[in-house]
Amino acid sequence: MDAGDPDQGPDGPEGSPFSPPVKRSVTIAGHQTAISLEPIFWDALRAHAVQQQLPVNALVARIDVERLAAPHPPNLASAIRCWLFLQQSCNTGNN
Repeated sequence: MDAGDPDQGPDGPEGSPFSPPVKRSVTIAGHQTAISLEPIFWDALRAHAVQQQLPVNALVARIDVERLAAPHPPNLASAIRCWLFLQQSCNTGNN
């Protein structure tokens, strides 16, 4: 994943969870692709990658495999947002 801008999460320079999407390059199965996500989702994706002891690219690749297995696969950015939401829902349900 590109280094990109400094921290632009909810506590970063943007100061809002409603910041515009940031485009970053990731590599999936040896192919680069650009993904646009809001900073809050990039932060959550990085946190899940750290939690799973994976590089962000590897986590995105796993999400992509799950996405492609769906009957009507959404675009990758939407799949990442949905995956993160489901992870948060599962974690909230376990507390």
